[in-house]
Amino acid sequence: MRFPLFIALRYLTTWRGRSFLSIISFVSVAGVALGVAALIVVTGVMNGFSSELRDKMLGITAHIIVTHKNGGFDDYAPALDTIRQTPGVEAATPFIKAEVMLSSGRGVKGVGLRGVDPASAAGVLSVDNNIVAGKGLSSLSHDEFGEPPLIMGRELAQRLRIGLGSTLTLLSPSGRLSSAGFAPKEEQFALAGAFKTGMYEYDSALVYVSLDAARQLLGFQKFAATGIEARCTDVFAADAVAANIASKLGPDFEVRNWKEMNANLFAALELEKTGLSIILAMIVIVGSFSIVATLVMLVMEKTRDIAILVAMGARRSQIKQIFMLLGMLVGGAGASVGLGLGLAASWVVKRYKIIKLPEDVYPLSHLPIRIEGWDLVVIMAAAFALCYLATVYPSRHAARLDPAEALRFE
Repeated sequence: MRFPLFIALRYLTTWRGRSFLSIISFVSVAGVALGVAALIVVTGVMNGFSSELRDKMLGITAHIIVTHKNGGFDDYAPALDTIRQTPGVEAATPFIKAEVMLSSGRGVKGVGLRGVDPASAAGVLSVDNNIVAGKGLSSLSHDEFGEPPLIMGRELAQRLRIGLGSTLTLLSPSGRLSSAGFAPKEEQFALAGAFKTGMYEYDSALVYVSLDAARQLLGFQKFAATGIEARCTDVFAADAVAANIASKLGPDFEVRNWKEMNANLFAALELEKTGLSIILAMIVIVGSFSIVATLVMLVMEKTRDIAILVAMGARRSQIKQIFMLLGMLVGGAGASVGLGLGLAASWVVKRYKIIKLPEDVYPLSHLPIRIEGWDLVVIMAAAFALCYLATVYPSRHAARLDPAEALRFE
């Protein structure tokens, strides 16, 4: 064992008889531990919230959306083939998007209409994973109830007080061309399924019908569509895949990815995570100040020992290393305890879903936690860095002690 480490461990184990130093060292360990544990839990919560929110949003919206700058596709087949052949694209499907009025015997509401291809939409959207009643997107190609099928959010179905098989009317304000211009057109549909994403704006105002039914209601031609949406094999590579698609399709098309479409939301979440991390890092800084106080008092108490070590031939750099190692041992103990506490607390909250969230306010029913290895590395590295900085002044002071002055009155 190296000489500085041996002396540091010896000093550390002889604190037992010095109650005041023991209390300060305990406070130092506790301060660092609490700071590290709080940082782990908070970053885990922010990561979990962002991840859950992203997954829920991408279950309803695609990774990439391609539209024509003229407003729509008269024939989407060539562009669809190009998108499907692009590396990184897992699946692609055409869609129609419009605003319509939905009415039943219990009420009327404006909703967002999504016309999808029942054969290919499930490969791009995850709506089927959120179905809580009835059937999913594939059912849109079957007239099980005698009317064209429709799928809507559960919140909307509850508001209209309707159930599976109920007849609904969709009214398009510009669905039929007459001598006086575009006139409203209405079609009858039957409720075939209900989904719940946890996102209120989707669950309360979104309906899905087949492409053919949407064209019939809106007066579109046979192969017309609003755009094409695609799913990537790697969700985080959507921006690169979108750029590749844009280069292939040319300047007449607009290609947007989920990062662009939700940039403000995720930027706000990232800013909140950074702000909370900085605030909680103050706890670690307080713990590092306690380390400074502990080492300063220990240097004052061990003045005679330091003088004797120097007189016996110990180099000043070794004296400095002794107190730096001592401080790092205290800080390392605090960081290690904090790591264990943080991981344990995160596991308990995640496993037993202790913290519930009001579903009418948040898109989640409980507080999610997702621990990422890189965050743990950054937190532990920051904790050790702060503890190291806390040892610089006391260790330098100890190394500068003059043995003759220290032993003069002994």
